[in-house]
Amino acid sequence: MWRIEYGKGANDPHLFSTNNFHGRQTWKFDPNAGTPEERAEVEAARENYYQNRFKIQPSSDLLWRFQMLRERNFKQEIPPVRIGEGDDITFDQATAAYGRAATFWNALQSPHGHWPAEIAGINFFCPPLVMSLYSMGYLNVVFSAEHKKEILRYSNNHQNEDGGWGLHIAGPSMMFTTCLNYCMMRILGEGTEGGQDNACARARKWILDRGGAQYSASWGKTWMAILGVYDWEGSNPIPPEFWTYPTLLPFHPSKMFCYCRLTYLPMSYFYAKKFVGPITPLVEQLRQEIYCEPYSEIKWSKARHHCAKEDNYYPHGRVQRFMWNTLYHVCEPLLAWWPFKKIRDNAIQFTIDQMHYEDENSRYITIGCVEKPLMMLACWVEDPSGEAFKKHLPRLDDYIWLGEDGIKIQSFGSQTWDCSLAVQALLAGNLHNEFGPVLKKAHDFLKISQVRINPCGDYLAHFRHISKGCWTLSDRDHGWQVSDCTAEALRCCCLFAMMSPEVVGEPMEAECMYDAVNVIMSLQSPNGGVSPWEPTGAPKWLEWLNPVEFLEDVVIEYDYIECTSSSIQALFLFRKLYPSHRRKEIKNFITRAADYIESIQYADGSWYGNWGICFLYGTWFAIKGLEAAGRTYHNCEAVRKGVDFLLKTQREDGGWGEHYTSCTNKKYTAQDSTNLVQTALGLMGLIHGRQGERDPTPIHRAARVLMNGQLDDGDFPQQELMGLFMRNAMLHYGAYRNVFPLWALGEYRTYSGAVAVPKGFEP
Repeated sequence: MWRIEYGKGANDPHLFSTNNFHGRQTWKFDPNAGTPEERAEVEAARENYYQNRFKIQPSSDLLWRFQMLRERNFKQEIPPVRIGEGDDITFDQATAAYGRAATFWNALQSPHGHWPAEIAGINFFCPPLVMSLYSMGYLNVVFSAEHKKEILRYSNNHQNEDGGWGLHIAGPSMMFTTCLNYCMMRILGEGTEGGQDNACARARKWILDRGGAQYSASWGKTWMAILGVYDWEGSNPIPPEFWTYPTLLPFHPSKMFCYCRLTYLPMSYFYAKKFVGPITPLVEQLRQEIYCEPYSEIKWSKARHHCAKEDNYYPHGRVQRFMWNTLYHVCEPLLAWWPFKKIRDNAIQFTIDQMHYEDENSRYITIGCVEKPLMMLACWVEDPSGEAFKKHLPRLDDYIWLGEDGIKIQSFGSQTWDCSLAVQALLAGNLHNEFGPVLKKAHDFLKISQVRINPCGDYLAHFRHISKGCWTLSDRDHGWQVSDCTAEALRCCCLFAMMSPEVVGEPMEAECMYDAVNVIMSLQSPNGGVSPWEPTGAPKWLEWLNPVEFLEDVVIEYDYIECTSSSIQALFLFRKLYPSHRRKEIKNFITRAADYIESIQYADGSWYGNWGICFLYGTWFAIKGLEAAGRTYHNCEAVRKGVDFLLKTQREDGGWGEHYTSCTNKKYTAQDSTNLVQTALGLMGLIHGRQGERDPTPIHRAARVLMNGQLDDGDFPQQELMGLFMRNAMLHYGAYRNVFPLWALGEYRTYSGAVAVPKGFEP
């Protein structure tokens, strides 16, 4: 059986950590583990998922939950709460429903104090890793037979009925993801007719029916070129020379969004070297399987601009095509000859040096799962026996996650983010004295997980921002600052500082809080908004050059409603603890941030959510942020419009349900069913919008939906995807199905007015 482990790595000479691997979570297969009953439970969960995979695509993240509940010997003692149509909800019922949800969630807390959970669901995360390991000859070194079995299980489970794979597990099929998943399945041992329900043959037919693999989006072309099943001549140039230009130029990579920058950094390295892995018999076979014409007869230069309509969410414009053609026909031929070749050689060295810097500052985790296999492979290409490559290998475990639907590759983990939200959910119902040990462990986790240093050396020369005092999305070793993760963690630490140390432990040191404030305030833009990773400022016209056909707004950094709202809420609480620290600056920050939130409201009263689906998520953040800034229903038209949006979109049964296509449509799009996470967001939005002062009925109706939707053990059912990035890519945050309903039930219990709110506590 597979088991989740925590904090492993101290005995590996190629692993190093800034906090003794606190928060690290890895999976290990033990062939001798588990009783027959436990194994049968896992197999039943797998079969149940497979039979229902087209109804609910996200997994219920059951395998680690089975393990944790078994180890804790968990048994729910609080009886279920069911509310009839038209029945009033008593305070005791609200307490019981909240207590049941909290008791269940508390049992799942890790020994490190965080809550493990999946953050995955993107169908192009895993194939590049498998392809890179295959090219390096390390596939069987890193992945056991059990790993391969579970990776194939995941691919089989998430293949669409038409034979293709979507960008994400709920999306329509795309050429890019279908080509990569087909190649991956063949590499992992499936034959041309292999896979469950004839998966490979169906995928190949999908590819060939749409013209062949040369119609993949550009990232697919890059990875297939590396593997050897596509020719580099069919790729638009990715010149590394851009990295060596003066940073004052508006199109220098330092102006780019960090994830875009650190994806194209190694891609430019491979493009310049025209690296191709070993041409094995399997590679030769794939060349014949995924094209409609013989591989040797394909006109690669014409394939550069081919892109299947399914992939082409953000089409290349005329300006961009002119740029690609100029680079391809003029610049690239010149750079192949002396003395211009010297320029290319210097640029190649510059890119690998940059990669080494990024690797060291993330403890070889890298910034994310897209960049990880690229940077690891680059280190191997530079020196197959080098220390850099050896340090990359053990950090692959940080990305592997296992569910009943199989092995998937995570973005890189969400330990800090999920912990911060869970803490606020557990504090929202004012039963914190009952949850003391759980809260103390979570408090310790957050304190240990704060990043204590900036990137090493001259970080500005490596295009990096300050990180001292921040929190990452995952753990301290990752090292990358995120404004909303920092703000939510700081908010938790402020709340803990207002509580008894006997219950939640000693408060965070003031200097550590000051450092966190410094990071947050450094990321506010002139317009008042707050960006996630690095300051904004690059010209918007750079998006005209967006090379990623399937994502939007990926070239430069932007401000976001979530980051702005979280920052306001954190600074609001911090100001209560330390009213004299940067008093005027914080006041101005909050005022400008609140003005920004009002300025980006949609005409229907909603706000677009950038990291969750979608308008319900954004509107909840907006109302909470404005409330923390002192703008309420009574004195703020934006809040009134936001509350009106929530009331208009509430379903007949009292819940809410928003379809993920809201994100791409950029217009609220209802789905046909109620979603409990979105119902929780709507309920909390109404509470903070002070709907109860006018007509509490919509609040009670929403609470009834949550209570009746709760399972007998205190859990909540897994429903649709709730996460999002770059407008078009939906993520599965496995913790959301528990955290947000728990939070909403806590706020509902507090809202009932039967319990006094402790001094200084803001639900």
